Amino acid sequence: MATASKTTPARSKSASRTRSSAKKAKPAIAEFDKDEELHAYREMLLIRRFEEKAGQLYGMGLIGGFCHLYIGQEAVVVGMQMAKKDGDQMITGYRDHGHMLAMDLEPSAVMAELTGRRGGLSKGKGGSMHMFSKEKHFYGGHGIVGAQVSLGTGLGFANKYRENGNVSMAFFGDGASNQGQVYESFNMAELWKLPVVYVIENNKYGMGTSISRASATTDLSQRGASFGIPGEQVDGMDVRAVKAASEKALAWCRNGKGPYILEMITYRYRGHSMSDPAKYRSKDEVQKMRTEHDPIEQVRSRLIEKGSASEDDLKAIDKDVRARVAEAAEFAQNDPEPDASELYTDILL
Repeated sequence: MATASKTTPARSKSASRTRSSAKKAKPAIAEFDKDEELHAYREMLLIRRFEEKAGQLYGMGLIGGFCHLYIGQEAVVVGMQMAKKDGDQMITGYRDHGHMLAMDLEPSAVMAELTGRRGGLSKGKGGSMHMFSKEKHFYGGHGIVGAQVSLGTGLGFANKYRENGNVSMAFFGDGASNQGQVYESFNMAELWKLPVVYVIENNKYGMGTSISRASATTDLSQRGASFGIPGEQVDGMDVRAVKAASEKALAWCRNGKGPYILEMITYRYRGHSMSDPAKYRSKDEVQKMRTEHDPIEQVRSRLIEKGSASEDDLKAIDKDVRARVAEAAEFAQNDPEPDASELYTDILL
């Protein structure tokens, strides 16, 4: 009777070693020149100051409904913006203001949408969670948890069908990573080799629940392993690490190899939404992240240490950004509200 060999094939051992070494490999960090550092600093600071002002206006009752701020996570979307090419699309969930600003949408148009004015991106009818710009290749702003993942996969399908060389970037959070449509999307994207980068913004808390209490496996970069989709964890608080990983993922997709997963390890400083007091975590935890890992402060420190910018230079940038945000807030408070007739436009029957 023939017996099965107990010898492991050399190919399997080699593959195992390759996987092991890949897992231990030190993440790549992009080398930024002075202009790149200043660009990242300005873009992240714009998002930070915009969100701070949005929080202020919400507290004054000038913004209604839900409002989810992006404070702390700025490096994720700015790093990806620095890696993408014209024509690449972004689509995300309800924490979307930062993504729109990174896609070069006017702060005044974003803020006016928050206050429900006719000059807003969705004519004042979408609010915080539902904004859109075909011109800038930003496809929302979606309130249903995980819904944007399927739509982002559809954008990838359209890119492949049109052979335009563009890549869809579908952003979602650690909470949404357990949604069923996410895995249906993974399966289709790998089966058809669609150019989609799935960006999991793991800010450690899905609403008020720690990821360790909600997910059986917390290495979300491996969620596509059963479909053969490669993934990696990225320091989402370091814009250089984000850019390096994004360039790699976007190149993978553009070369026809199918989808890629990036798990951005990041952190939000505010609650899940403006109505969340965030009592499920300690003030010390938040302060530690602010002090040791803040994405903007990291760039600021490098600029000063390398002599690329002085304190006065950075104060001037901050002043300019604050003025731009103040102008957007002024517009958003004084722009007229939509006419009642707008209730009947943009409706598909």
